[in-house]
Amino acid sequence: MPPTQEIDELFEVKNYFYIGNFQQCINEAAKVRKPSTPEIAIQRDIFTYRSYIAQNKFLVVLDEIHGASSSEIQPLKFLAEYLHNSNKSNRDSVLEQLNQKIDTTAHNETLVLVAAIIFIKEENFDGAYRYLHASESLEAMAFVVHILLSRDRVDLALKKLKEMQEKDDDATLTQLAQAWVHTAMGGDKLQDAYYIYQELVDKYGSTPMLLNGQAATFIGQARYEEAESALEEALDRDSNNAEVLINLITLQRLLGKGPEISNRYLSQLKDAHPEHPFIKDFKQKESEFERICQQYAPSNPIPV
Repeated sequence: MPPTQEIDELFEVKNYFYIGNFQQCINEAAKVRKPSTPEIAIQRDIFTYRSYIAQNKFLVVLDEIHGASSSEIQPLKFLAEYLHNSNKSNRDSVLEQLNQKIDTTAHNETLVLVAAIIFIKEENFDGAYRYLHASESLEAMAFVVHILLSRDRVDLALKKLKEMQEKDDDATLTQLAQAWVHTAMGGDKLQDAYYIYQELVDKYGSTPMLLNGQAATFIGQARYEEAESALEEALDRDSNNAEVLINLITLQRLLGKGPEISNRYLSQLKDAHPEHPFIKDFKQKESEFERICQQYAPSNPIPV
């Protein structure tokens, strides 16, 4: 008889988290009332708390995680504290505690992922890569793919994707990473990326993450009306999604529309995500443009 395949009790929980359906992840986790092992119970709680964090419900995490919580769960309190605090000094304090924890703690997968998320938000990609590179989990590998693509190293991202495929070719994370790489490669690969997103939509339903991914493939193929439809649906599901808003800003220009709508999306992005790298870069360019204008402005205006 063939060997019995081990059933993953958290299969649905994980997949809903990875495609960005965080409320459904919480709902599915709540159904796992009697996990077979303490380890599975811990993983269930980790995905539950990470989903609350993704929904900006930080106080749930801060109230429930305490000193008696599992060592695998405790790093999530760092993440909730960091994201909940907009004050730079408070965030620096969290970073200092996090660095001390990393230096004095044996390998803790949750701590590695939390450190990577925070370092990426701090735009410390080298720091994130350093910790992720030592991990063999699919999620850590997916983070590495994301970082490499953000640094325009598609060649290295392809190598890391191959490692993921060798580990588990059918995993949702592997499929998502493949879609990211195909989108970055462009050309004929854009259609392949679209099909990956569509297959996940067919399995689990559409989410802002999947719709935004499809929109990126449409933009790459100059199918702007289809991209606009996908992004509008994504915005209906999450009106403050940063990546969706950024793609909508770009798309308005590609569609040749006036600045009014794109400026509206930009204002919404500034309001909801003032610390987003896109906004930081935009403000820097605005400041630089104003400086240049002042530099070349006539010192003695011509009288009228």
